[in-house]
Amino acid sequence: MTTDVPPERRGMGEDLGRRTRTVVLAAIMLAMLLSSLDQTIVATALPAIVGDLGGGTHLSWVVTAYLLAETIVTVVIGKFGDLFGRKSMFLVSVSLFLIGSFFAGWSGSLGMLVAFRAVQGLGGGGLMVTATALIADVVPLRERAKFQGLVGAVFGVSTVAGPLLGGLFVDHLGWRWAFYVNIPLGILVLVVASAALPTVATPHRPRIDYAGIVLIALAATGMTLVTSWGGNEYPWGSPLIIGMAVASVLLLVAFVVVERHAAEPMLPMRLFRTRVFTVSGILSFVVGFAMLGGITYLPTYLQYVRGESATASGLWMLPLIGMLMVAAVLSGNVIGKTGHYRSFPIAGTVVMTVGMLLLSRLTEHTSYWIMAGDMVVLGAGIGLIMQVPMIVVQSTANYDDLGVATSGVSFLRAMGSSFGVALFGTIYAGALPRNLASALANHPLPAGVDPQVIHSPVGLHALPRAVAEPIIAAYADTVQAVFLFAAPIAVVAFFVALLLPQVQLRGTSRAAVSGGNAIGEGFAPPASSNSDQALEKLIATVVVRLKEDPTPSVLAHSGSGVTPAQAWLLTEIYRAATSDAGATISEVGTRHCIPAGIVEPTAREMVGAGYLDEVDGRFRFTRAGAETFAHLVTAWRNWFLDQLRDWHGEEHEKLTADIDALTARMIVGGRALSAR
Repeated sequence: MTTDVPPERRGMGEDLGRRTRTVVLAAIMLAMLLSSLDQTIVATALPAIVGDLGGGTHLSWVVTAYLLAETIVTVVIGKFGDLFGRKSMFLVSVSLFLIGSFFAGWSGSLGMLVAFRAVQGLGGGGLMVTATALIADVVPLRERAKFQGLVGAVFGVSTVAGPLLGGLFVDHLGWRWAFYVNIPLGILVLVVASAALPTVATPHRPRIDYAGIVLIALAATGMTLVTSWGGNEYPWGSPLIIGMAVASVLLLVAFVVVERHAAEPMLPMRLFRTRVFTVSGILSFVVGFAMLGGITYLPTYLQYVRGESATASGLWMLPLIGMLMVAAVLSGNVIGKTGHYRSFPIAGTVVMTVGMLLLSRLTEHTSYWIMAGDMVVLGAGIGLIMQVPMIVVQSTANYDDLGVATSGVSFLRAMGSSFGVALFGTIYAGALPRNLASALANHPLPAGVDPQVIHSPVGLHALPRAVAEPIIAAYADTVQAVFLFAAPIAVVAFFVALLLPQVQLRGTSRAAVSGGNAIGEGFAPPASSNSDQALEKLIATVVVRLKEDPTPSVLAHSGSGVTPAQAWLLTEIYRAATSDAGATISEVGTRHCIPAGIVEPTAREMVGAGYLDEVDGRFRFTRAGAETFAHLVTAWRNWFLDQLRDWHGEEHEKLTADIDALTARMIVGGRALSAR
């Protein structure tokens, strides 16, 4: 391996100083938090939004518009980042998110709010994917899995905190602040990112499947409109609904045809030839469907039926989210240790079905503790399933398909979330007018009472108890219908789970799902469609799970005879050198905020040993130093291949080539495992 630093790798993000890197990472994580919060923060604000803007039968679109836009943009934004630079795409995503947030908060009608929620979704989806890629640009490989865990934690925390924060804003500042709060924080992210983010040249130049993206976006939107409007805005047999349904099916057929012939399809149809991917995709879809659907409509029950404040409704949902996380971690640990996973989705779908049925029995008289128990059951069911599809696909996909297979499972989970909220919304919108009409027919409102008051939780519970009770019962019956119609979906998922085969799990996949990583696998955004980036994520997870530092073993196998400190300095001299003149000790120390005096003794040792020359305070490789460094690179390459021995082996051309590239990026870009 040559010791010349490739020009395109100089000045990369990994060369940032530690303080600057900390600031950059803080900005990236804040952006991810803002994006993930907006998936759930509006759940507890929806009743207040409806009470202010009206349109109770369309409230699901406030959530669905965001999710649909977010899902579609996650498919393309990663490749745009490879084409135009991840920093540029990150800044564009932040800008879109800010624009959407401002105008969503400023909306004077539900239609305007839905439109700008879609703009928010475009920015939010871009933030999730580009932020994940930027972390890989600025974090050394040895620390990568730790930050991958933080990414998962961000999404887990936002799922818990979103409904609670939404309630706090509604009760104390008004629902519009659920959107306005993003603006000062987003501007801070924009300023820091513009000034400090590195501009990284990527050698990968993908071919974007524009036709496939447009077709699946139109088909998904069309099917969502059919399920939202059918039976509500228009009769199911109306020409518009039938026409949209037929058009959506034709678009899906066209999507399949296009994907079969695209150079780099967003979702290769060959993946569905394997039972594992097909079953895993369906299970992932159901997880998204159940989780976001439940989180969206439980606050409606809590506020309209129980009369809880928006804040309390977010707090009372903690049993569902808490049990979901506990079940995910426990099942992930068992899978990581034993390699057996098949029983978890089977049990999970049964438990999830029971949870849906229990929630379908909620009435205006149900005690909170019974409801909390029902939510615990639903959360346990979702948690048992959520990480299984990803780990199984990672263990069965060919290396060439690793990226598109894992991103495909994530994409289907995101689509499930969109359709779950939409379908729940369709059932809600169809049942609520009938139930309210029946209640008012038997118990008319007293003269002088504004009929619109029944659409606001606060206004409804301000009415005299005798007047409010029939209307409250109507809302309870509506929520019952939502969960009752959702239960058969979980039953279907049970029969699908029975088809999931038990396969031998790869060591990298077992490491990825054990410990707290199960949360990351379940909540994290759609993965990159590049196999080498997916490989790097798996390697980072393996590294952090090792009980011992691999550096001494790698050095021993290199036959170089250098100590870990000397190997580190060789790498740092190589990285810091911008010309044949070499690098100074201060340049090496500045990179890691280490005083030059700490590094200098090791440098003098290496000069004495013949590995380095010193001219005017600048150190550079001797021939022996260059040969030793090459041996170190080869040793790390072989170590990587050994960690992936349960893949296709070294004879696999693309895997071997990507390992070579990964090794080079580590050494040149500051990702050396021996770095301290």
